[in-house]
Amino acid sequence: MDLADKAVGLLLSVISLSVFTYYTFWVIILPFVDTDHFVHKYFLPQEYAILIPVFALAALLCFLCMFVGYVMLKSKKKKA
Repeated sequence: MDLADKAVGLLLSVISLSVFTYYTFWVIILPFVDTDHFVHKYFLPQEYAILIPVFALAALLCFLCMFVGYVMLKSKKKKA
């Protein structure tokens, strides 16, 4: 394994852990904190806790369907 591969893997792991920690704190712990507490200014409103993952999942499914369609068309042309 190259050193650059390990660095990219470490970076992706740190980013994933940061996003997971932020989202977990936002969704699970923040509703139990008083609304006038200073920590609320670091987070979006609670409605976005559902909307962001839903739109991300919809975009992922769209791109996945487009990729599968592209591969199927490409393999069909290859056979012909």
